[in-house]
Amino acid sequence: MAAHEARASADGGGADAARLDWPALRQTITACQACPLCIGRRAAVLAAPDAPYRADWLVVSEPPDDADEQAGAPLAEAAGQLFDNMLKALGLSRHARPAGADPAAQALRAAYVTPVVKCRPAQARNPTQAELATCEQYLRREVALVQPKVILALGRFAAQGLLQGSVPALASLPLGQLRGQSYHYQGIPVIVSYPPNYLLRSPQHKARAWLDWCRAQEALRRGG
Repeated sequence: MAAHEARASADGGGADAARLDWPALRQTITACQACPLCIGRRAAVLAAPDAPYRADWLVVSEPPDDADEQAGAPLAEAAGQLFDNMLKALGLSRHARPAGADPAAQALRAAYVTPVVKCRPAQARNPTQAELATCEQYLRREVALVQPKVILALGRFAAQGLLQGSVPALASLPLGQLRGQSYHYQGIPVIVSYPPNYLLRSPQHKARAWLDWCRAQEALRRGG
């Protein structure tokens, strides 16, 4: 994609995010000033540099926190350790396999992880519905490029970013009421669960979270 198109998309100025390839998408997100979440950010938070570009699982995490911003990737430190352990229990990894392996086999064992919004403003706060909607253009493009077979939304804002256009009164529903059901985004099944940071504070809900993850695995096996 031409550099001027990437700049236009970053400014919210008319370029279509659906046309961005991986390098242009990362460049555009890094420079994005399309909503107030960028004010005072130190760096945009994207999927890790070694994230798989094709994966059967796509995980949408909550807005980045300070640890994520410092790491430049979602789900850092203790939350990331818990998350990686849960992935491992299902035979999954958020890191790309060595080059040369069978692409279909790699995708089957891979999980692409991205935050629902890519910026943490200097004055930390929750994103508005309008800001979630603005950043959704990037999330939509990530989904198109990754081509997942199931999406796991970890947290209320992750669910809103994916589903606010299709689930009435979503913003007013607590996370507990969003769990236990199957939704769809761009035709792909979506399962909602607890974010890892919440599970660290409330470990009694880990069993419920595991049921959600198993539900996502079953949705993948059924093909929706």
